[in-house]
Amino acid sequence: MKTVLVFGTFDNLHPGHLNFLQQAKKHGDVLNIVVARDANVLKLKGRQPQQTEKTRQKKLQQLKIAQQVFLGNKNYQNRLKIIAKIRPDIICLGYDQPKLKLPKIKIVRLKSYFPQKYKSSLFAKKEKPC
Repeated sequence: MKTVLVFGTFDNLHPGHLNFLQQAKKHGDVLNIVVARDANVLKLKGRQPQQTEKTRQKKLQQLKIAQQVFLGNKNYQNRLKIIAKIRPDIICLGYDQPKLKLPKIKIVRLKSYFPQKYKSSLFAKKEKPC
């Protein structure tokens, strides 16, 4: 069984997120999701997410697309330690996520899904798109 792991903020879940998760799921048998912590989103994006980390986690769990939906590490410097816990065979990255290089883990860059329309930053001041 191949385990796939994805990371993301998943603020205001929208069709771009859903497409990303569906693409990732095709790369293995089991999909696990790591949701970025609120404090880490602030460090990475320079702004707080509109929804709390628990809300974002719960919405992803409700999709029933992943075996597990984890909250990431609270410490920004150790945010990738969760990879050792999950031990994925494949990590799928979104088109706009930074490169990642890890030994013994296949990294796959997924295609964008109408990024000019479905990108979380475009929804920063709007209501949930889906």
